[in-house]
Amino acid sequence: MPITITAHAEGATLAVRAQPGAKRNAVLGEQAGALKVAVTAPPEDGRANAALTDLLRDWLGLKRSQVELISGATNRNKTFLIRGVTPEELGTLVAAKLV
Repeated sequence: MPITITAHAEGATLAVRAQPGAKRNAVLGEQAGALKVAVTAPPEDGRANAALTDLLRDWLGLKRSQVELISGATNRNKTFLIRGVTPEELGTLVAAKLV
């Protein structure tokens, strides 16, 4: 199943499945239509969300202002807004990183 990437007025949205409290920070691949991302931070006080945002930003090679959590703050299934890229560009970037 491909990773869900949709168009947004400011760029594109990316579906993410979070795994907080993992042994290491890593992008693990696709799971149920979402990009599975593991972070060592615990799911307390937004620390895992901040770690996810930072990891995605670094992994995709984007600026801090380009990656924002827009839904799923208290859920493992999250949606991130990636500003300044089209869904096609984001899909190509993610596919290249997962190979």
